[in-house]
Amino acid sequence: MKSDKITVFTPTYNRGYILERAYKSLLNQTNKSFVWLIIDDGSTDNTEFLVKKWIKEDKIDIKYYKQKNGGKQRAHNKAVKITDTELFICLDSDDYFTKDAIEVLISKWNKIENKDKISGIVALKGSDKNTPIGTWLPSNIKFSHLNKLESEYGFKGDTALLFRTDILMQYPFWVAKDEKFMGEGYIYQQIDQKYKMYVLNKIICICEYLEDGYTKNIRELIKENPKSYMELNKQAAIYSTSLKKRYIKTIKYMLGFILSEKSNPFKKYPYKILGILAYIPALLYYFIKYKDI
Repeated sequence: MKSDKITVFTPTYNRGYILERAYKSLLNQTNKSFVWLIIDDGSTDNTEFLVKKWIKEDKIDIKYYKQKNGGKQRAHNKAVKITDTELFICLDSDDYFTKDAIEVLISKWNKIENKDKISGIVALKGSDKNTPIGTWLPSNIKFSHLNKLESEYGFKGDTALLFRTDILMQYPFWVAKDEKFMGEGYIYQQIDQKYKMYVLNKIICICEYLEDGYTKNIRELIKENPKSYMELNKQAAIYSTSLKKRYIKTIKYMLGFILSEKSNPFKKYPYKILGILAYIPALLYYFIKYKDI
């Protein structure tokens, strides 16, 4: 591992018009112990020109890689594989850090005494530095599994997640041929089975949902990536802690099956009876929400 503490990973595709905002937020960090790792997912705009200009400025440590367009999960897998810092955090191309984000993360991480069962730090995204996107994190706990923040503590909102790189390397994204999107929960669910996170009730990342972003286009993404959607919800069903949650995930799994036009939804699905019961609701949901997309 190198002396820099954190790799800040930014996957980007044709975001030259806004990427400079993230760059400026990194220039303004009060602690510069980080590497900015940009994976360009086949941009056709001025992204490459801008990044190479910033590299020449030599104000922060920047690594830039351009790949054939393959989606965020492929970019993430590549980024983790080539990271050589202890810690890893994703900064989306339409987000930017508060000026003390790196300093706070490193300070908090260094104060954790026993890190064997700790995967990283969960902090907050906000519309500004005082307004979280959703609720605040619980202030009365120091460590938690991610899923329990919602199920036990009532948290709802967007998080900024700092991970140990050595743990992320054990949990790559599953990638379907000819598909380019899978929800990030796929790897977070797996890590959550073994590790807790330090709970940092502070906004470190400012977020704006753009019209060309994932959040604004989630139904289109699901329809275009049904096999990945099936795999994500199969895993979520397996990890579900109640029959109700497992049934809801099974409905989503069956929706993915309908969208994918696969021939056998039960070949690798462990809950066949739930699948049968979920098929009609999934079919109705398909006709209501997806048929005309």
